[in-house]
Amino acid sequence: MAQYTPLPFEINLRTEGFVFDVGSLFEAFCGLHDQRDARGVRYALTTMLAYIVIAKLAGENHLHGIAHWVQLRVSSLADLLGLVKPQAPHETTYSRILSKAVLLEELQQVVHDFFARQPQAGQTVHIALDGKTMRGTIPAGRSRGVHLLAAYLPQEGWVLAQVEVGRKENEIPAAARLLHTLDLRGKIVTGDALLAQRQLSLQIVEAGGEYIWIIKDNQPETAEALARLFAPESVVQGFSPASHDEFQTEANVEKDHGRIETRTLTASPASAVWLNWPGVAQVFKLERRFVRVKDGQVEHEVVYGVTSLTRAKATPHRLLGLVREHWLIENGLHYRRDDTLGEDRCTLRRRHTAPAMAAFNNLVLGLLLPRGVTNLPDARREFAAEPRAAAALIFERPN
Repeated sequence: MAQYTPLPFEINLRTEGFVFDVGSLFEAFCGLHDQRDARGVRYALTTMLAYIVIAKLAGENHLHGIAHWVQLRVSSLADLLGLVKPQAPHETTYSRILSKAVLLEELQQVVHDFFARQPQAGQTVHIALDGKTMRGTIPAGRSRGVHLLAAYLPQEGWVLAQVEVGRKENEIPAAARLLHTLDLRGKIVTGDALLAQRQLSLQIVEAGGEYIWIIKDNQPETAEALARLFAPESVVQGFSPASHDEFQTEANVEKDHGRIETRTLTASPASAVWLNWPGVAQVFKLERRFVRVKDGQVEHEVVYGVTSLTRAKATPHRLLGLVREHWLIENGLHYRRDDTLGEDRCTLRRRHTAPAMAAFNNLVLGLLLPRGVTNLPDARREFAAEPRAAAALIFERPN
């Protein structure tokens, strides 16, 4: 059967059209290849994607809510998009668009390229890796749903890339695929203990990057060697412990959420301990002490880590900052996707639909966080009251 390539614009576009900036998100959407047969297409792909983004910016998290929100405002949205005849797509149309009309890899690449062109984009060096499961996609009676691994720029607030973790694998091979898509030259990659793997470390170093890993029980020999290195020295009474001139320590104290947290990082050159680890330059011990203000209850945690960063590149002060900054992927990205954007309640079952919705959640956060938005619910309520402001983020090129 003959195939047709749908046009990027609506067939019922007004003759005078509408204006959007070169370099805008809408222009980026125009570069996507529509996988549908053009015959019978009622809505252009760009229009559908614009509807999704505007509705998400205005507070709608799921396809039913997006479809209903657009239906209630179809006249004003048609005016924004320069359409002759106002018409609102059905919920199932959105589902088909996300599952069949858009190639997920191409969508993510187009979004990445859009953000990468923004002023100051990509100038920070820290890339945080972490994964999350979309809990609403877990079928009844099973324990595994759609699991996504993201590479996030915590200082900039946008996702460089994201891959789905296969049902018969864990995050380790997925991380290798993800890192392969990134330019790691001059970058510092951080991850949790699961990703502390020799092969991933070698991949990063050979690509021109650096790594910082937390070491736990999944690397028992390394964890034991680091624990011995940083253990208090046992000395005979009347004698002083030996001097450890290679140890350097940094500590900071913060009070937040009703508790006082003290973090202390002690670093040492890797030469002080035998480690069979590619590119390792320093090892460190991180102690966290939490005191609950209301009752004085104390929690204490000790973890160890390895890094390819030399002391000349990363003092204990910088290492402490990078390790703490890694968890912004949890608070700044995953928590917002789950809590504010309702990702864990996403129950989409069509192939690629749930990951595509996650990609749009990343897109919404990438549009807002670099603009200094800290209260996402408030920002979305403001866009709900003024959809033109939301549309401006799509049609106008960022300054």
